[in-house]
Amino acid sequence: MDGELSGRSRETWLTERARAPWRGFRLWLLCIPGMFAFSLLNSTLSLLSIGLGVFVLAPVVVFVRRLMNTYRGLLAQWTGHRIERPYLPEPVPAPDEDPKSTGARLRRFQWIVTDPATWRDFAFLVADPFVATFTALLPSALIVSGLWGWILAAGAGDMIVQAGGNEWYAFIHVGAGEQWPAGAAVLGTVFMALGFLSGPAMLDYYGRWGRVLLGPTQASRLALRVRHLTETRSDAVDASAAELRRIERDLHDGAQARLVAMGMTLGAIEHLLDRDPDKARLLLAETRASSAKALAELRDLVRGIHPPVLADRGVGDAVKALALDHPLPVEVNVALPGRPEPPVESAVYFAVSEMLTNAAKHSRARRVWVDLEHRDGALRATVTDDGQGGATFEGGTGLRGIERRVGTFDGVLALSSPPGGPTVVTLEVPCEPSPPTRP
Repeated sequence: MDGELSGRSRETWLTERARAPWRGFRLWLLCIPGMFAFSLLNSTLSLLSIGLGVFVLAPVVVFVRRLMNTYRGLLAQWTGHRIERPYLPEPVPAPDEDPKSTGARLRRFQWIVTDPATWRDFAFLVADPFVATFTALLPSALIVSGLWGWILAAGAGDMIVQAGGNEWYAFIHVGAGEQWPAGAAVLGTVFMALGFLSGPAMLDYYGRWGRVLLGPTQASRLALRVRHLTETRSDAVDASAAELRRIERDLHDGAQARLVAMGMTLGAIEHLLDRDPDKARLLLAETRASSAKALAELRDLVRGIHPPVLADRGVGDAVKALALDHPLPVEVNVALPGRPEPPVESAVYFAVSEMLTNAAKHSRARRVWVDLEHRDGALRATVTDDGQGGATFEGGTGLRGIERRVGTFDGVLALSSPPGGPTVVTLEVPCEPSPPTRP
């Protein structure tokens, strides 16, 4: 087993060093559209002196920001440095205002000019060709230089010198009369080894550089945080109002209607006690059955609001109880060091309940797996089924509602559902579990 893990680690080590130079070269190639974007943005800024820049700057900045988002995505994918979007929220025009009006254009221009991320993008475009050359491009340049040393060692040195070319390869003489032509091959091998070995480190340095200028400032991070809290507060209020309407509807159509019918039946029994005791006994039996049904409906309603097992035993046991009542075989794995805060437990519980319902209704699955764990400061719940796949956020499966529910707690929802399956839905909610209490 240790040998297998060692073999995999060695394979990963070699793969990273083989891929890094090529990835660095591709990142360096982005300097070409970057220089075009810099020239375009610089020309647009020069038009501000005659007033035209007010109308042209916005679409140019939108183009530049799309290019910068491409940088951020590749840096996150290839260097491991995830960079958040730093741009301040765009001003929203009034409902009765034309977005193309002069006032709307001026506010949008002010938003772009006063956003520090605009000028940080500009600074990145200015400096990136130099930084990328000495970081991202360096490994592939060393490898190409090493290949050139092998070509010279193979006998091309004399031809190059005779054609008027340079007769030196670094400090190795490759011209006519060279007594040790293998020196170019040795030095080329060293260059190639350095290129492959330094690839991941150079990518890491380049990712750090990108994070410095392309990441959010404290002001933009705070503004984005305020906007996110505003959106999630609105979602929470809407969800709470919808939940109250559901409870009111369930009470009105279920338990309340049954209790009203029971009251009417009891009134009829009062009149029948002396005249027709047998009929009264039948009505009493029906009333007893109706009271049992009303009690069951009330219990179901309370369980839908906050299940007792969730309050008493925690989200792990509550999800296991869900699995017992599910029509499909559900395997639940719980690895939680303690209990999260009750609101987080409730949000995760109902999210998992909705995902299990989706699996039963839409997936045509035979089995479902649920994993609950606490990792990297977040409660993670993963629901996997072996169904037909093809689930989307727009497929009417309620995933958007789950996303809004966990978004209230700064949680995120991820979906992987290729055609043919399997479907994997993962949610993460930041939290710190409390230590488990002894019984």
